Amino acid sequence: MSHDKIIRPVARIHTDFPSKFGIPRQSGLVHSRARIVMEPDYAFPEAFRALDGYSHIWLIWGFSANEEAPWSPTVRPPRLGGNVRVGVFASRSPFRPNGLGLSVVRLLEVRPEENPGPVLIVSGADLMDQTPIYDIKPYMPYSDSIPDAAGGYAATAKDKHLAIHCAPELLARIPEEKRAALMDALALDPRPAYQEDPDRVYGMQYAGFDIHFLVSGEELKIVDIEEDKGP
Repeated sequence: MSHDKIIRPVARIHTDFPSKFGIPRQSGLVHSRARIVMEPDYAFPEAFRALDGYSHIWLIWGFSANEEAPWSPTVRPPRLGGNVRVGVFASRSPFRPNGLGLSVVRLLEVRPEENPGPVLIVSGADLMDQTPIYDIKPYMPYSDSIPDAAGGYAATAKDKHLAIHCAPELLARIPEEKRAALMDALALDPRPAYQEDPDRVYGMQYAGFDIHFLVSGEELKIVDIEEDKGP
């Protein structure tokens, strides 16, 4: 008799990133706000009693955009330029036997009575819009933070931060409260690590807009911002 348990989403997160391109590669890098809405079977306000005493929470979530992709024993992390292979269990790649991700986010607000269902307002999520959340756990500073922990290749890889150039009339099309998070996401260089074509125009969806940009060296130039018309 099998004791394997089928896990089901307890919630879904609503973010400003409707597609994979442009999502921060780790949580906490871009301080965009997001809403976590509970599924009906788990929408009990009492389930969040005392959660507002914590500043951060862990999210266990599913790589929903990679559900059909096969897992691979080795992967090429973007932080290593996409050219070096490491073991999948030494990475946070989505191409793993069980497509589960782990992120820590800042808990801004608990809204137990909001309809539909209890809602958590968070910032710093590295998740695509509508990503399923399988569990929520409080972050414990005394045990979850290990000051002398070794970070492997992720600690030695160079972070790239691009200088962003955008005409004021273009930036004005983005709601003011969403501009800083957009600039932070672009500064992290959302392009695949192996692409260095300075003449290629990239498109990134964000908060209902299509952001078009060029990258040359350490500089990113936004060339157009349009409202996303959908399919």
